[in-house]
Amino acid sequence: MGNAERAAAERIREAEEACGELRAALSGAGVTLPSLGLDCVSLAADPPYPLVELGRCAPRTARRLARALSGAGGTAPDGGR
Repeated sequence: MGNAERAAAERIREAEEACGELRAALSGAGVTLPSLGLDCVSLAADPPYPLVELGRCAPRTARRLARALSGAGGTAPDGGR
Protein backbone atom coordinates (compact mmCIF):
# COMPACT_ATOMS: atom_id res chain seq x y z
CA MET A 1 0.00 0.00 0.00
CA GLY A 2 1.44 3.35 -1.08
CA ASN A 3 1.28 6.71 0.65
CA ALA A 4 -1.84 7.82 -1.24
CA GLU A 5 -3.70 4.63 -0.32
CA ARG A 6 -2.66 4.94 3.33
CA ALA A 7 -3.80 8.57 3.42
CA ALA A 8 -7.15 7.62 1.87
CA ALA A 9 -7.63 4.77 4.36
CA GLU A 10 -6.81 7.13 7.23
CA ARG A 11 -9.39 9.68 6.01
CA ILE A 12 -12.03 6.96 5.81
CA ARG A 13 -11.12 5.64 9.27
CA GLU A 14 -11.32 9.17 10.70
CA ALA A 15 -14.75 9.70 9.11
CA GLU A 16 -15.99 6.37 10.51
CA GLU A 17 -14.78 7.36 13.98
CA ALA A 18 -16.41 10.78 13.72
CA CYS A 19 -19.66 9.14 12.64
CA GLY A 20 -19.50 6.77 15.61
CA GLU A 21 -18.79 9.63 18.02
CA LEU A 22 -21.72 11.60 16.64
CA ARG A 23 -24.02 8.57 16.86
CA ALA A 24 -23.03 8.04 20.51
CA ALA A 25 -23.48 11.72 21.40
CA LEU A 26 -26.87 11.87 19.72
CA SER A 27 -27.93 8.68 21.46
CA GLY A 28 -26.94 10.21 24.80
CA ALA A 29 -29.26 13.12 23.99
CA GLY A 30 -32.08 10.75 23.06
CA VAL A 31 -31.75 11.37 19.32
CA THR A 32 -31.43 8.71 16.62
CA LEU A 33 -30.69 9.62 13.02
CA PRO A 34 -31.50 6.40 11.16
CA SER A 35 -29.60 7.38 7.99
CA LEU A 36 -26.43 8.51 9.76
CA GLY A 37 -23.40 7.08 7.97
CA LEU A 38 -20.69 7.78 5.44
CA ASP A 39 -21.67 9.36 2.13
CA CYS A 40 -21.09 6.76 -0.60
CA VAL A 41 -20.47 9.33 -3.35
CA SER A 42 -17.66 11.01 -1.42
CA LEU A 43 -16.06 7.59 -0.86
CA ALA A 44 -16.08 6.93 -4.62
CA ALA A 45 -14.00 10.02 -5.41
CA ASP A 46 -10.36 9.58 -6.40
CA PRO A 47 -8.89 10.13 -3.91
CA PRO A 48 -11.80 9.60 -1.50
CA TYR A 49 -12.81 12.55 0.63
CA PRO A 50 -15.33 10.97 3.00
CA LEU A 51 -18.22 13.02 4.30
CA VAL A 52 -20.59 12.11 7.12
CA GLU A 53 -24.14 11.89 5.81
CA LEU A 54 -26.65 12.98 8.43
CA GLY A 55 -29.56 11.79 6.33
CA ARG A 56 -33.24 12.43 6.80
CA CYS A 57 -35.36 12.35 9.91
CA ALA A 58 -38.91 12.93 11.02
CA PRO A 59 -39.94 16.39 12.27
CA ARG A 60 -40.16 15.02 15.82
CA THR A 61 -36.53 13.88 15.61
CA ALA A 62 -35.49 17.24 14.13
CA ARG A 63 -37.08 19.02 17.09
CA ARG A 64 -35.39 16.67 19.55
CA LEU A 65 -32.06 17.36 17.84
CA ALA A 66 -32.70 21.12 17.96
CA ARG A 67 -33.42 20.92 21.71
CA ALA A 68 -30.27 18.89 22.29
CA LEU A 69 -28.15 21.38 20.35
CA SER A 70 -29.75 24.36 22.10
CA GLY A 71 -28.54 22.94 25.38
CA ALA A 72 -25.02 22.45 24.02
CA GLY A 73 -24.34 26.22 23.92
CA GLY A 74 -21.25 26.88 21.86
CA THR A 75 -19.62 25.70 18.70
CA ALA A 76 -17.30 22.91 17.77
CA PRO A 77 -13.58 23.59 18.29
CA ASP A 78 -13.05 23.71 14.51
CA GLY A 79 -15.85 26.22 14.00
CA GLY A 80 -18.31 23.53 12.97
CA ARG A 81 -16.59 22.73 9.69
